[in-house]
Amino acid sequence: MNYQKLDAALAIALNDVPNPEESSLDVFIHTEPVLDADAAAVLENLGVSTATTGKDIFTAALSPNAISQLSEQPWVQYLKLSQQLSLVNRRLNPGKLGI
Repeated sequence: MNYQKLDAALAIALNDVPNPEESSLDVFIHTEPVLDADAAAVLENLGVSTATTGKDIFTAALSPNAISQLSEQPWVQYLKLSQQLSLVNRRLNPGKLGI
């Protein structure tokens, strides 16, 4: 695995996955702007259905083994863990929503 292509959150999350074959991590895949047919085929085999030319960022639910495989590809620039975002201010006043 090429850890230089992984963000810190993804590298840490890889240690917490009990089954390395289970597609349990949502990942952003940053690639070179122009993918050849072989690169697109690799992405499609991993479940990336939108592996088309003209795109350079893809999302997929991947297993640690798939992440390791992708990190070794020369056309992959960076892999980043997708994280659940939360609202900064969760306190809403229902009386002031204008409903």
